[in-house]
Amino acid sequence: MPDSVGELGEFGVIDAVTARLPQGPDVLLGPGDDAAVVAAPGGRVVVTTDLLVENRHFRRDWSEPVDIGHKAAAQNLSDVEAMGARPTSLVVGLGLPADLPASWAVSLADGLGAEAALVGASVVGGDVVRSPLVVVSVTALGTLSGAEPVTRAGARAGDVVAVCGRLGWAEAGYQVLSRGFRTPRAVVEAHRRPQVPYGAGAEAAGLGATAMCDVSDGLLGDLGHVAAASGVSIDIDPALVEVAGPLREVASALGADPLTWVLTGGDDNALVATFPAGVELPERWTVIGSVAAGSGVTVAGEEYDAPAGHDHFAG
Repeated sequence: MPDSVGELGEFGVIDAVTARLPQGPDVLLGPGDDAAVVAAPGGRVVVTTDLLVENRHFRRDWSEPVDIGHKAAAQNLSDVEAMGARPTSLVVGLGLPADLPASWAVSLADGLGAEAALVGASVVGGDVVRSPLVVVSVTALGTLSGAEPVTRAGARAGDVVAVCGRLGWAEAGYQVLSRGFRTPRAVVEAHRRPQVPYGAGAEAAGLGATAMCDVSDGLLGDLGHVAAASGVSIDIDPALVEVAGPLREVASALGADPLTWVLTGGDDNALVATFPAGVELPERWTVIGSVAAGSGVTVAGEEYDAPAGHDHFAG
């Protein structure tokens, strides 16, 4: 194999990447034609897309290409999960510098394929262009299998708010990396590669979730979308929110408040949902708050006086 993607060429890159991406049973026609064909068992397709830009969403000196592939896939697969759907396939657009090592692009593809395989999904196609920075654009498709989607707009007064997955870990890792450190490894790895609670979306839908959202930009910020779409108020009880030991240790070393990371940190791709009061939730779902009439999101009944999450245009 040539050393760089420039030497390999556009179609050589495509061939090298797609050769490492096996196709699952939902794929009727995979890479190699003008478009792929994917089965839609329920007659409807859930679609979402996300864009990762080098030095904005990842750094090559912080993360290995396989980690970036995992992260790019996970962010989109999580959004499909948040609708109560099952992911079936991904389409990937890559912008790559000509001098980027060809092995880097192949390793990225390995990460994309491995993350998709965790839910039985496949990378079915995409495009490659020359770019001054690495850009990864992923579109994910999913099926509802005949069920109704769980949107952000169904929360009702009297519901409880519950979360599934880790919160604050990726932000702790970012804070460590941004100060030039590479340990503790647990939080650094959380920043590099999220641990999505796969299957929790369909599980929540089956339990009667009234609204659901992927937590990618911060718990309070993303719950703000749910509150606005549903026309309700949401209050988080900080006493019910887990602050894991590794977060406390890192925060103590850095002179920071770990609860802030849990409430506002992004990139963990947990799921947060609202459920009718009295629903018995599985152990991996933790009740952290409640829904009432009104508007906005509060913490212990008070307005949160700091940024509630990540805004791509905030600086």
